[in-house]
Amino acid sequence: MRGGVGKISYYSDALAGRPTASGVRYDPGEDTCAHRKLPFGTRVRVTLIDTRATATCEVNDRGPFVRGRILDVSRAVAKKLGLLKRGVARGEVEVIRRPRS
Repeated sequence: MRGGVGKISYYSDALAGRPTASGVRYDPGEDTCAHRKLPFGTRVRVTLIDTRATATCEVNDRGPFVRGRILDVSRAVAKKLGLLKRGVARGEVEVIRRPRS
C-alpha cells in the first residue's frame, strides 16, 4: 500500500522534548515521523528515489506543513537514509502496518 511520493525532510533537533500531535515527546533518536493523514501508530517504509536507501518508522505526529513535502522523519531515520547533509530528498512512503483499532 502506498503512502505517497514526494519530498522527505527531517525534524530539527531544536524540537527535541516537545510534545508531538500524538502526545509523546519528540526524541531525535527514535524511528518516528510526521504525516498529514496517516493514523498515529502506522508503520511506514521510506525509500529515497535516487539512492534507494530505506528505513522504517512510525507515525506519531502531524506534518510536514511545507508545500510539496509528504513526510518529516526523525534524526535517527534521516541518518539511516543518508539525509542529514541533504536535508530534503525525493522519496516514496509505503504503509507496511496500520495500527489496530
